[in-house]
Amino acid sequence: MHLGRFWRLLILLGTPLLLVLFGLYFYEPHIEIAFYSRRWVAQEIDSLAPLGGCFSADRPSSGYNISEHIYGRKKTEIQAGLPMRVGLDCYNFAGTIEGPTMYDLLDLNMGTLPLDQRTQYHTYWRADLAPFGPRQEWMLKSFFATQNIARTRLVLWSNGDLTRNPILQKYANNFPNAFAIQRIDIPYLARGTELDGVLPLLQTRDDKAWIDGDLIRLLVLWNYGGVWVDMDSLLTRDLEPLLEHEFVTQWDCYDKPYTPFNGALMRFHKHSPYICEAFHIMATSPPPRPKSTDWGSLLYFKLWRRLVAVGIPPFKVLPFCFTEGRSCRLDTRLPDPFATDAANSQGVRPLMGLDLDDGGDLDLILTRKIFGMHLHNQWEKLFPVGGWVERLLLKKFDERLSGVMEGP
Repeated sequence: MHLGRFWRLLILLGTPLLLVLFGLYFYEPHIEIAFYSRRWVAQEIDSLAPLGGCFSADRPSSGYNISEHIYGRKKTEIQAGLPMRVGLDCYNFAGTIEGPTMYDLLDLNMGTLPLDQRTQYHTYWRADLAPFGPRQEWMLKSFFATQNIARTRLVLWSNGDLTRNPILQKYANNFPNAFAIQRIDIPYLARGTELDGVLPLLQTRDDKAWIDGDLIRLLVLWNYGGVWVDMDSLLTRDLEPLLEHEFVTQWDCYDKPYTPFNGALMRFHKHSPYICEAFHIMATSPPPRPKSTDWGSLLYFKLWRRLVAVGIPPFKVLPFCFTEGRSCRLDTRLPDPFATDAANSQGVRPLMGLDLDDGGDLDLILTRKIFGMHLHNQWEKLFPVGGWVERLLLKKFDERLSGVMEGP
């Protein structure tokens, strides 16, 4: 009697389990669950407020050529028109964008441009959160190893005085025309914008530097134009082929419904009406929530929707793998930069199982296809000795700079 019950129970429980295992053998599940407040969606997403008039004919932005920058003919297409979640499609698409690699740049340091004609690159470090050290230096090394320093200039912004930092002094001495350290003055940079004098917003910050970082990147690009690169990034290719467009970056390959964009790498011209409209949204919306992307991803999404609603071409969106190659499925993402090669070779192997050797498939993707790698903070983690990041990137940065830098 009891034995019969046991077998019935075993069949009752075992049959569904076998069906699940059978299904997993033949099918790959794609499941992502997120919960959003309906009230928040109605207020922040569904409500489509008008633009602030920055694109109006009677209100042109000083020095900004709408005919050229928005409607002008472009050489390079940076949007694929597909989400590119299958295989290596995104990485292969990145490879269709022609441009020099760090190995070619030795021949490009000719025709040095004056400072006012160079493409300005901007980044930011909160001096009160952590000291600027060797781990942060890798972003600088990646810039000077991959970008054409005869035609670009990197400006490091900070809320503190970093001019006496020995690491940064080394770069200031070696690249006097291509590197500068600036102390941020937010109220000054907000002059003439809709945020001018709105101190409750201008003084907003959090202990992750998300809110103030999102504000500062827009203020800096509004005043000076150029390219913003988050400090927790490593550049792997010259960005020049992308810069005829104004753009933000796709957050990941999943296309989150309300936060699809990322500002870790973004490019806008000085006094771009896109940024002007972003200021309008910031000034007329509720203050940002602490440790949120309200002034980042959500802001860019609101702006994009308002632009297309009135027939204005929106800014471009770089495909995720250009700099966010870690943000996709296990089998199509970049390997874990903080894991050993052995660990990356276990379980579901990244990049469809491509090899991690010098001169191999991953090496090709890093140096001739994608443009960078955003590490999403993780400052407490170290790159493994002998791991793929050290072999394929860090050592090559040092080798590239050994011929152009003096001092340790």
